[in-house]
Amino acid sequence: MPRLHMIGSPFQISVWNILLKIPYGDTTTYGKIAAELAKERGLTRMSAQTVGGAVGHNEISIIVPCHRVVGTNGSLTGYAGGIDKKTALLKLEGAYKNEFFVPKHSTAP
Repeated sequence: MPRLHMIGSPFQISVWNILLKIPYGDTTTYGKIAAELAKERGLTRMSAQTVGGAVGHNEISIIVPCHRVVGTNGSLTGYAGGIDKKTALLKLEGAYKNEFFVPKHSTAP
């Protein structure tokens, strides 16, 4: 892994550091990341949408693997490179699951 100099708010960087820990061939959800951050910060809960906002500002998405984050219900959403690219990357890694789907109203192109 090359040394990274991520530029963002402390919150964004904390989210991106979690993304770096998602193993190749695995996925997690925005909700799980939110729960992890809430626990680290001593909060009862944190918004998955807030996490999604930070994930969406990741400018080095092929190195910081935001394509490995899916909705709690299996929705493939929130990938700036496009849902088709997110799907292709998940399939390439063997992380794509049959229950994944593209929502009718996605936040991604």
